[in-house]
Amino acid sequence: MITNTEENYLKAIYSLNVDRNGKELGTNELASHLGISPATASSMLKKLKDKEYIHYEKYGAISLLEKGEKAAYIVIRKHRLWETFLVEKLEFTWDEIHEVAEQLEHIKSKKLVDQLDKLLGYPQYDPHGDPIPDSNGEIRGMHETTLIQEKIGKKLKVVGVKHDSQSFLKHITRLGLIINSKVTIKSQHEFDGSLDVEIDGSYHLITRQVAENIYVSNITAE
Repeated sequence: MITNTEENYLKAIYSLNVDRNGKELGTNELASHLGISPATASSMLKKLKDKEYIHYEKYGAISLLEKGEKAAYIVIRKHRLWETFLVEKLEFTWDEIHEVAEQLEHIKSKKLVDQLDKLLGYPQYDPHGDPIPDSNGEIRGMHETTLIQEKIGKKLKVVGVKHDSQSFLKHITRLGLIINSKVTIKSQHEFDGSLDVEIDGSYHLITRQVAENIYVSNITAE
């Protein structure tokens, strides 16, 4: 039986290895992400290697083996389904759900998770726009286009966020930038790259940093 701590490590390794552009994940980075010492991380990584969940050599890159990837997808599936449930059924806001889902993701009952998926109508993405792995462990591609990459005048829809800290989510919620909100870029300021945008009929100035962390899709292309 896999432990909660082992699940947390596998999920972190998966998340940190997404879109690294060839950069290797090391022990110090993983330890920093988990808020633990490198020595503690090294000890657990050795255990995960012995159980054939990961590829790991001291001072080398950390990556998931097939068994570890499957386990990571299962916990990610549970986490994102619980986040969706909390928002859709219990009226949590999207900045409140992460910590609660961190606790619920360790429930082991496959039947419960599959029934939860059915109850929610088999959602493809969670409230942050992250893809939800299906019951076979298949996962869809991440959204790719951010608001800062789009052209002036395009009619767009918010489909996800890169950065999901509570402070960021609260900030963009105050701007009206939530999932499925409609956005049109009106102009861009040359000095700092900030954008004048229309969000569901209201006008706002948003920083380049915010625009770089909002995923959008082209409404006219759907």
